[in-house]
Amino acid sequence: MFLKQKHSRNQSIVFSEIENSGISLSIKREDTIHPLISGNKYRKLKYNLEAAKKQNKHTLLTFGGAHSNHLAATAAAGLEYGFKTIGIVRGEELEEKHEQGNPINSTLDLAIQQQMKLNFVSRNDYRNKTSPTFINSLKEKFGEFYLIPEGGTNSLAIKGCEEILNKNDHEFEVICVSVGTGGTISGVINSAENHQELLGFPALKGSFLKSEIDKYVLNDKNWSLINKYHFGGFAKTSEDLIAFINKFKGETGIPLDPIYTGKMMFGIVDLIKRDYFERGTKILAIHTGGLQGIKGINELLKKKNSVRLY
Repeated sequence: MFLKQKHSRNQSIVFSEIENSGISLSIKREDTIHPLISGNKYRKLKYNLEAAKKQNKHTLLTFGGAHSNHLAATAAAGLEYGFKTIGIVRGEELEEKHEQGNPINSTLDLAIQQQMKLNFVSRNDYRNKTSPTFINSLKEKFGEFYLIPEGGTNSLAIKGCEEILNKNDHEFEVICVSVGTGGTISGVINSAENHQELLGFPALKGSFLKSEIDKYVLNDKNWSLINKYHFGGFAKTSEDLIAFINKFKGETGIPLDPIYTGKMMFGIVDLIKRDYFERGTKILAIHTGGLQGIKGINELLKKKNSVRLY
């Protein structure tokens, strides 16, 4: 087995904005299970690595944007467990930097340090990432590989994410998780107890996520998506969000990324303050990692002369 089964610890949250709410809030520290393959990426890659080995594939190929946590984690997993890795990156505008050997951004530079080979494609070509014709063209270029979808979500990723919750989490009535491609929440929904309600906090705008999650979940009764905390869409932030994340870290010691977990926690706290939950409710928020992206976000915030994450 490549990535061993791990149970992350739950940390009780004491935060001034909800101290008199009557709500018990804890966070599952999935971000601490591996320094580079952390959080939901660890879970999603676990059984995919096993499948690649069984199929005698020596190369992993996957897709992502310029700040993709998934690309960085796949590169790290490949290096650690003896796979070559190829990242198909959306946006050819970064290719010149790469060809000249200049730094690109913190995420892609990390992937390169982990020996991932990057291939930049146009946004138009990237839209074809699931088409057989495009996949065959990649095989002609790179040879045989084990394909991992964008964001890492497939049936094996769901299986891995079903291992996030364990018997120590049965006491919680509400489980909260950030949502990107829908893989993590699907696994959590499948493994939750009947008495538990699942709330997903999408980082993207749009209503397409429910249909994606429906492909993988075993029931449609105990979960819902809270769509009002995406802050304008994927990778979008605001001064209020950054200030909240800094305050949360200052009081709890827990870092949050502004793409996924920061938005989720902002949403949870806001809902608590609006009396969305009954007093006495026990909530567990899942920290899905992604902290390597903070450096890149700070680079963007610096260019905008905005307040940065510390």
